Amino acid sequence: MPRTPPSSRLAATEVTPSPSQASDMRLVDDVQQRLLAVAHRRTLARGESLFHKGSSPDALFGVVSGSLRVSVVAPGGREAVIAMLEPGHWFGEVSLLVGRERVYDTFAVDVTEMAVVAAADFHRLIADHPDVHMAFTRLVCLRLRQALAWIDDVILMPLPVRLAHRLLTLDARAAVPGDASGGTTLGVSQEDLSFMLGVSRQSVNRQLKLWEEDGTLRVRYRSIELLSRAQLERHAAALR
Repeated sequence: MPRTPPSSRLAATEVTPSPSQASDMRLVDDVQQRLLAVAHRRTLARGESLFHKGSSPDALFGVVSGSLRVSVVAPGGREAVIAMLEPGHWFGEVSLLVGRERVYDTFAVDVTEMAVVAAADFHRLIADHPDVHMAFTRLVCLRLRQALAWIDDVILMPLPVRLAHRLLTLDARAAVPGDASGGTTLGVSQEDLSFMLGVSRQSVNRQLKLWEEDGTLRVRYRSIELLSRAQLERHAAALR
């Protein structure tokens, strides 16, 4: 079964507490309730853009259902996937706080429902409610730590360790039920993983096949079924 419980996602009208299982990157329920109270809804078709790099910061966004691909494109056309955002994740606050244009592109991986908080409402909330301001300060700090850890991994860690860490991170956010075998299905393709790690798809495929042979996971069409998180954690700790 997935490790991200339905209660930690953005509900249509409410957010039910689940503090013991919610991701560190999710806002506490009281803050989510304040945001949802002033948000309107927007539905994106598969492949539709939410915003592009360079666009003005006009809103804060939360994923209600579906998922978003966050990426940047180099001048030569090569794409680097920064993150896959699942239900329960809010984003876009940095551009709002600093008043600068967006620095990445976002596209819906499948049909995705968004909660959209207008910039004026966001600024009013953080001015009037210290708990909302502190929640976003904490979120920005966590994302900075995550970015620094990613830089360390790129510089210091071999591909198998980096790939294992990436899959573990996706597993913590997973919102796609597994099949009857009880595995967790991660809605990410081998191509997505190669973009995230800055390596070739062939390199990712070779490593995934090795882990498929030892029973850690199963490679599926545009997804990975994680069969043993404990075994993947051992791969992540190897050679460190």
